[in-house]
Amino acid sequence: MKFPYGISDFDSLITRRLHYVDRTDHIPLLENAGDQLLFLRPRRFGKSLLLSMLENYYDINKAERFEELFGNLAIGQDPTPEYNQYFVLKWDFSVVSSEGDGEEIRRNLYDYLNMRFSDFYRNYQSILSEPIRIDPENATASFQSLLTAVRQTGHPLYLLIDEYDNFANEIMVRDRTEENRYQAILSGEGCMKALFKAVKAAAGGQGLRRVFITGVSPVAMSDLTSSYNVAENIYLLPEFNTLCGFREPEIAKILAMIAEECKLTGSQMTDALSMVRTFYNGYRFSRRAEGLVYNPTLALYFLKAFHRDCRYPEE
Repeated sequence: MKFPYGISDFDSLITRRLHYVDRTDHIPLLENAGDQLLFLRPRRFGKSLLLSMLENYYDINKAERFEELFGNLAIGQDPTPEYNQYFVLKWDFSVVSSEGDGEEIRRNLYDYLNMRFSDFYRNYQSILSEPIRIDPENATASFQSLLTAVRQTGHPLYLLIDEYDNFANEIMVRDRTEENRYQAILSGEGCMKALFKAVKAAAGGQGLRRVFITGVSPVAMSDLTSSYNVAENIYLLPEFNTLCGFREPEIAKILAMIAEECKLTGSQMTDALSMVRTFYNGYRFSRRAEGLVYNPTLALYFLKAFHRDCRYPEE
């Protein structure tokens, strides 16, 4: 048994046959929930792996590998009609620097976005019928060029945004004197507000079919509502309580396998599960949900060490 601690690349996880807790059965639920979704969870809760799974499922470039990647998973037995039908554009705002004043942050953001647009063109160059024009001074103009190129193909675009609020949160938590910088990116014609205004417009018939956004807090999205008021909040719905994270029975099943390999007694396995409950504490994100869900990063750390050493981790 190989545990994917710290790995958020779905393709790598599956091809290397690492342990994967299957959440692909949620894909039809996500499609039915809406076209523009907001999903919030604490840090290191598996959101990036979730987006990577969706990226591989919908990416038109991965069509020939569908059976390899999803054949042994729930969705592989009954895929939705939309599988491998999209261009996929992915933004990860956790890598955007929040250093400097409002103008420097805008430059950091636009440089990152233009890099992603260039990567997008390289990934889909064989399908796109025209190039994407990168505007070094205005990433929203680059985005418009990307949308134009996508529309010529007849295939829709799926936009995945990871940690949408990361650098905004970093500004907020540093110092109260940072409020001016926060307002500079999220109010008026701030760069984040302008970007999400462009995303909203793109979803209005310009080629962008679906948007899935992850983050930690709804605060930044609340401040963006005048420019992006179309995202449906799904993070408190009971059907998505376990979209990320481990259910207790799943942890118990893994512990039973470890106990067998380590020749542990039933009481020792029970003690291990009690240890997980005590130190890693389960979450219930929806009041209507049954059962708890555990932070997957913390759980995997414990399980990997327990499997390797046949004893609890010391830290």
